[in-house]
Amino acid sequence: MRVARAQRRRWQESLAPWDLSPHQARALRVVSARDGVRLSELAEALRIAPRSATEVADGLQERGLAERAADPADRRAVVLRPTADGRRVQREVDAARTADTSELFGRLSADDRAALERILRSLAD
Repeated sequence: MRVARAQRRRWQESLAPWDLSPHQARALRVVSARDGVRLSELAEALRIAPRSATEVADGLQERGLAERAADPADRRAVVLRPTADGRRVQREVDAARTADTSELFGRLSADDRAALERILRSLAD
């Protein structure tokens, strides 16, 4: 649990240059991956209440990272799409997180990393 808490703390610290909360970062990842997501789908993907998803979407939109648009499949519905800035920030956040994760797990030998992966997969299954 200490390692998980430390990793969460590191993740929050790595978001500081973009002034993103973990919820916003996760939402931006979902929006960028799907290139258009309804708020109900965003709520489901983030496992949060629809009202909370609306607040997170509002925050992304206010910062120019996402925009609301009519759903081409249902003009009555609205989807959240990443802006060009949102896509750029998502790429930068992904790169920072990858570098941080590599640094953290780089402390382990290749054999230890393989053993840890095997153990965690066994526990997850």
